[in-house]
Amino acid sequence: MANQIIEKYPKNDRSILIPLLQDIQEENGYLPEDVLKEAAAHIGISMSSIYGVATFYNQFRLTPLGKNVIRVCRGTACHVKNSANILFGLETALNIKAGQTTRDKNFTLEVVSCIGACSIAPVICINDDYYGRVTVKEIDRILKKYQPVQPKPSPQKAEEVVK
Repeated sequence: MANQIIEKYPKNDRSILIPLLQDIQEENGYLPEDVLKEAAAHIGISMSSIYGVATFYNQFRLTPLGKNVIRVCRGTACHVKNSANILFGLETALNIKAGQTTRDKNFTLEVVSCIGACSIAPVICINDDYYGRVTVKEIDRILKKYQPVQPKPSPQKAEEVVK
């Protein structure tokens, strides 16, 4: 699949780097290193130059996102309403820092400058769900909605284990 994306672009043309990276990320959800190596060879640019561009622009990701992306607003209204405490509470509950993804790849935690819902500050957004006037006490309840459902053992299997 990566070759199909890369081959759409002319060889040895450095001017197409950003659109190429955008297409690679759109296909993969992030910029995988092996695909970046192919892209570098195709357009005749060093990997360090590619990483320079990919790390300069916030739109690019070098690691995959979790299944659920949590965005914590740190805009002025949310800041005044203690969104720093919400961020700390999420970092503690998930055992990650902002910008990281949980080991099970279920959550990615991000900080954003403004979500645009100032009237209900502090605000977090999980995927397309918005939570306003969030308190630290609500974090566990909110996160529980996004935890994978654990299958319950059937009664037959439980009896078989006992035997």
